Amino acid sequence: MFFLAFPRLCGYIDSDLIDLISQINGSKKEVMPVLNKLITTVFPFIPKTIVGQVAKRYIAGVALSDGVRLVKELNTKTIMATMDLLGEDVKNVAETEVVKKEILSIIQSIKENTLTSNVSIKPTQLGLKIDKELAHRNIKTIIEEAQKFGNFVRIDMEDVTTTDDTLAIYQHLKSDGLGNTGVVIQAYLRRSEADVRALVKNGANIRLCKGIYNEVPSLAYKERQEIRNNYLKLLQIILESGCYVGIATHDDYLIEGAYAMIEKLGLKKEQYEFQMLLGVREKRRDQIVKDGHRLRVYVPFGEQWYAYSTRRLLENPQMAWYITKAIFIH
Repeated sequence: MFFLAFPRLCGYIDSDLIDLISQINGSKKEVMPVLNKLITTVFPFIPKTIVGQVAKRYIAGVALSDGVRLVKELNTKTIMATMDLLGEDVKNVAETEVVKKEILSIIQSIKENTLTSNVSIKPTQLGLKIDKELAHRNIKTIIEEAQKFGNFVRIDMEDVTTTDDTLAIYQHLKSDGLGNTGVVIQAYLRRSEADVRALVKNGANIRLCKGIYNEVPSLAYKERQEIRNNYLKLLQIILESGCYVGIATHDDYLIEGAYAMIEKLGLKKEQYEFQMLLGVREKRRDQIVKDGHRLRVYVPFGEQWYAYSTRRLLENPQMAWYITKAIFIH
């Protein structure tokens, strides 16, 4: 019934979908890739209202007030946050100015509402693909404003074409004396060990995640365990260096591995934090907090919620399973 309902829901049935459905034989291991491909194929035909119903669990809303409300709720549970204005790959200078002003408003609202939150920004939404110097100026303005309020700005990492420029901007800002900023390293990239070893020499604040963009095998590990192994290797390098790290993962294997390292090194909770996405594995999230660890939730909001949802699905088709559950199972 489900597999009939989904194509009808989208108003779209063709022989490719029928062939995909016919491949499913009941084994979860075999079903998942087929299901993911199925939903990725029909996603553009799903009504926006239905996508919105799925997205609202993972996105605070459209307005800054939605983000503020959500962060307040998290803070009551002793959970920290990082607020993110959705959008990336801005094409013109005027739009980067609008984005910059909106991010400055987030920083102001965090102060006014006494929120336990910092801010995450994407270099391409501030002009990286237009002009690197433009992006540097915009990011520097934001970090300087956050510094006035004693706040912190995380510079997110995007696809591999932006890695060198993002790291260069981060290092430039650090050399300018702006210590209230950090960068992101993606464990699935083959280059990440070299990047981490260079960053820890300068006392970098690093958010370590697996990575979501679909990069070629020559640049990125593809096997699940390969990525896990590299993640733990990088985490050990960071922790042993004494650098502050955001351990960004929902993977029990990595969480338990991090627990073991933290205990072995005798770290204080002020030396690291765990990080998770809004709406993902909330029971596990709450258990990490109950275990005495600091935890920060990534809180995205903004008008670009639909584009964000579409990109995330195309970059990581495995997300299709979560969409399936949200629509048809829960």
